[in-house]
Amino acid sequence: MNPAIIRDMMTQLVHRGPDAEGIYCHGPVGLGHRRLSIIDLSPLGKQPMTNEDQSVYLVINGEIYNHQTLRTHLEKKGHHFQSKSDSEVVLHLYEEMGTDLLSRIYGMFGLAIWDERRQRLFIARDRIGQKPLFYSVTPKGIFFGSEIKGLLKCPDINLDIDLEALHHYLTFKYIPHPNSIYQGVRKLPPAHFLLFESGKSRIEKYWDLDYKNKRKGSLKELKAEFLHYFEDAVKIRMMSDVPLGAFLSGGIDSSATVAMMSKLSKQPVKTFSIGFDDHAYNEVVYARKIARLFHTDHHEFIVRPNATEVLPKLIWHYDEPYADPSAIPTYYLSQMTRQAVTVALNGDGGDESFAGYDRYLADRLAGLYILLPVIESTRIHRL
Repeated sequence: MNPAIIRDMMTQLVHRGPDAEGIYCHGPVGLGHRRLSIIDLSPLGKQPMTNEDQSVYLVINGEIYNHQTLRTHLEKKGHHFQSKSDSEVVLHLYEEMGTDLLSRIYGMFGLAIWDERRQRLFIARDRIGQKPLFYSVTPKGIFFGSEIKGLLKCPDINLDIDLEALHHYLTFKYIPHPNSIYQGVRKLPPAHFLLFESGKSRIEKYWDLDYKNKRKGSLKELKAEFLHYFEDAVKIRMMSDVPLGAFLSGGIDSSATVAMMSKLSKQPVKTFSIGFDDHAYNEVVYARKIARLFHTDHHEFIVRPNATEVLPKLIWHYDEPYADPSAIPTYYLSQMTRQAVTVALNGDGGDESFAGYDRYLADRLAGLYILLPVIESTRIHRL
C-alpha cells in the first residue's frame, strides 16, 4: 500500500481527530488513524495499535463503555496492557476471541483489525450505528473510512451516482444503508461485520433486537428497572479524561439526561442550548428551567441562521444528500459547545425508543385501519 494514499485519506479527516495521527503500512496493507483523545491522553493510546508480537493491528473510532470490566477479565487471563485506553481492550479481546469479541463489547464504534497471520481484515460497526463506516471493494482491494470524503482519495473507486440511492433520498430525505450516493461506496450496516481475505469479502450480521422476551412486573417495578438501566447508561458515558457536558433543549430526553448527569457528577454539569428569534421555535425558556432546577453551568446562544454561510460547510461534512433541517441548528450548537468541552451527551434516540413522535401514533392507527374489512359499494340503477 502506498503510504501517500493513506496520508491523503487522513488529511480529509483532521476534523474528526485533531489530537494525533498514526499510520501503519506493510506490503499490501495500510492503516491510518486520526485521534480525538478522550480516554488515556498519553501517547500510549495512539493508533494504529498493535499487540506484543505485532501480529494484530487495530484502528477504532468510538468508545467501549465496558472496557474496565473487560480489562480485568483479560488481565486474569494473562494479557498485559501498555495503556489505559479502551481501544487496547479490543485488541486483546480479539486475540482471545477472534471476531466473536463483538458479543462482549458494547459502545459506539467503527473498528478495523488487520490479522497478519491470517492475512485477514476484519471491520465492524456498533449495534445501533452511532459511528459511521464506509467501504469500497475494488479490483485492487478494499478501502474503508469514517467518511466518504476519505475514500475519494483512493484509486479505482466508481464515483458514478447511484440512482437507487437517489430514489431513496427523495423518499426518505436521507440515503439508508447499504447505499451511498456513489455506486462504488457502501455503508456497512449497523450490527454487521465484514471479513476480507483472499480478495473476497463477506458480510455478516452479529446482533438484532429481540422482541420475544417481554418484561414482566408492575408499573412501579418496571419504572425502577428502567431508572436503573438509564442511570447505568449515563454513568458509563460520563467516563472521560477530557471536559464533558451536555446538549440541553428543555425537552424530556435531554432534560432527563442532564438530571441523571447532575446526580452522578460532583461538579455542576456544563449544559449548552441554542435559541431562535422566532418564539414559535425557541425552546431556550424550557432549557433555562432545567438548568436552574439542576444547578448546571449553563451556556446559551441565540442563533440567527445564515444558510448561505453554513450550507457549504454542511455539504462538505455530510458528503451526500441529506435533508434534515435540524442539521443547521445542530451545527451551531456543536460549534459553541466545542469551545468549552470535548464530549457532549444528548437525548437523541429517546423518541425512537419510546414512540415520542406523532407519526408513531399514526402508524398504529394505520395498522388498525387495515384490519377493517373491505366493503365494496354497489350501485342500483333504475330502468
